[in-house]
Amino acid sequence: MHFTLPFQFVNSSLNRYVQPMKTRKYEMTRRAERKADTRQRIVKAVVALHREVGPARTTISAIAERAGVERLTVYRHFANDSAIYAACSAHFDTEVPPPDPSTWVGVADAADCVRTALLAFYDYYRRGEDMLAHIARDVHCLPELAAAAAPSVAFVATVRDGLLEKWEVDGTEHARLAAVLSHALRFDTWHSLARTESLEDADAADLMVALARAAAAPRITERDKKRR
Repeated sequence: MHFTLPFQFVNSSLNRYVQPMKTRKYEMTRRAERKADTRQRIVKAVVALHREVGPARTTISAIAERAGVERLTVYRHFANDSAIYAACSAHFDTEVPPPDPSTWVGVADAADCVRTALLAFYDYYRRGEDMLAHIARDVHCLPELAAAAAPSVAFVATVRDGLLEKWEVDGTEHARLAAVLSHALRFDTWHSLARTESLEDADAADLMVALARAAAAPRITERDKKRR
């Protein structure tokens, strides 16, 4: 014998299960959103403090106070300094985008290519000066910070190598030019030229290009001078 349940009965029975499931899903979504919002507030607090006082002087208590959370909440989201530095670095890159190699890789002339790259780097250093100055100060005493900064160091080295290839030099000239390009790309070099010597970025770039040209030029020895 087959019984057919009334539609109202079936619909009511399903609602008893479906409605709680919808409620739980909504609560889980809201909980995930609140968690993400809290994490974002903590990351923004870290970035702000690093820009103001630097990583070495940023405490968990200060982060918690700035983010409006408890210290334990900070630890729940970030288990250690490495996690904090990684999140801070990723967020900073969205606020202050790093130099884009596409702006200079297509420049054929070696000297012009170096100048274009330096202008991009110097603009980045100016935009992110507060953060970058504190990192340069603290990186040698914080191993976790050094590890977080390693990709940036590798990026600069890759850019240096790409610029170096365009000059087609070898031997002594290659070594000298490599040293000049490494020096020119450093934040400390820009800071010295722009802040201590008060040069505009274009003038600083021109000065470094002139130094690169001198480094790449064949070296005149005493024997060469006598031959003349």
